[in-house]
Amino acid sequence: MNITHKYLVEGLVFTSYVLFAMAWVGGAASMSNIMASMHIDSLASASFISGAVTLAKIVGTFGAAYLAVKVGVKYAFLFASLLIVVGIVTPYATHYELLLASRFLMGLGGAFMIVYFNPIVMQWFAPAERPLINGLNAVAFNVGTAIVLWGMSSINDITGGWKSSLVLFSLASLVLAILWMRVKFDAPAEVNLAAGSESTEYGYMDGLKDKFNWLYAFTYSGLLSFYICLFTFYPQAGISQSKWVIGFGIIGTIAGMLYSRKNPLRLPIIRLSGLIIFITVLGLSFSSQPWLQILCAMVLGFFIFFPITALVSIPHELPQMTGQKITVVFSLFWSISYLVSTIVLWVFGKLVDMNDGSYTSSFLMITLLTGTVFVGSYFLPETGKSKES
Repeated sequence: MNITHKYLVEGLVFTSYVLFAMAWVGGAASMSNIMASMHIDSLASASFISGAVTLAKIVGTFGAAYLAVKVGVKYAFLFASLLIVVGIVTPYATHYELLLASRFLMGLGGAFMIVYFNPIVMQWFAPAERPLINGLNAVAFNVGTAIVLWGMSSINDITGGWKSSLVLFSLASLVLAILWMRVKFDAPAEVNLAAGSESTEYGYMDGLKDKFNWLYAFTYSGLLSFYICLFTFYPQAGISQSKWVIGFGIIGTIAGMLYSRKNPLRLPIIRLSGLIIFITVLGLSFSSQPWLQILCAMVLGFFIFFPITALVSIPHELPQMTGQKITVVFSLFWSISYLVSTIVLWVFGKLVDMNDGSYTSSFLMITLLTGTVFVGSYFLPETGKSKES
């Protein structure tokens, strides 16, 4: 029996990424146990795993469009799902290289998958429905992360331990991959997406020459850099309000979905959110009052994700957008953003080292970089149409 209902398809897409987040964050949360089981106590080894994961995100998001062109989005998404299932090896890795490979391949699967959200949404949903579905997909990782941050201990109690929990996440991903094989993609759309046509073909070189893709990635790259630094360095600096950012991020995404349905203009909400993000990052990073840091974290979490529905909707609403083109656009969007954030992450740590453990210069740098959302909003096209027009 084939799966042809668009909301069942979206349910598979959404849940697949939620499970990826659970496996990913659950593995990171259990990393001390994993390393201890292999008698590895080197911080350099642990950091190399993080670096390999970042590399997977850059390589995966950049190569995602190429894979979709070769095999079509249906089978490209299936391949991504199966890579995520490889995470089942992580809790039972017997040596460091196998652990590194399992995390890299799982990260690669997640990187592929996030790019394929957009051509899938474009194929299965009408333009009026896409902002809502884009917003739903945008919150998937946060939902999975929140489940692990607040419920991993309870899940471990049910399954019998962290190893069983990670295996369960991977087996659930395998079940969804099998169900995905039953999704029926219309043949004409698959052919058009894979091969394109002379008038609509849009490859990597076209994407790299397109000014929009660079401005689009620039707008998000500073925010992504901060988001990664928030969970990597802020706890080490004594600022541990990240769970508030995650929780209120879910609320912000839902609010953004509802807002975007009623207010079609994209840039005003991106611009306002960018300004609030800059102010709250400033407060979170430099305030000495714990209550103010918590308040800033709550507001920050809300406004990091509030404009995501509008931001992700912009490429969908550009003139003459096709499935092939939007795959390339988001492939470059994510790969450029992750490349920038990788460099920023290294500079952040380097500045701390150069200043004898002081985070002041690093916090100043990352705060300024979050301004890319506000600045970038003045260079992006307004694709929404006001209700009066």
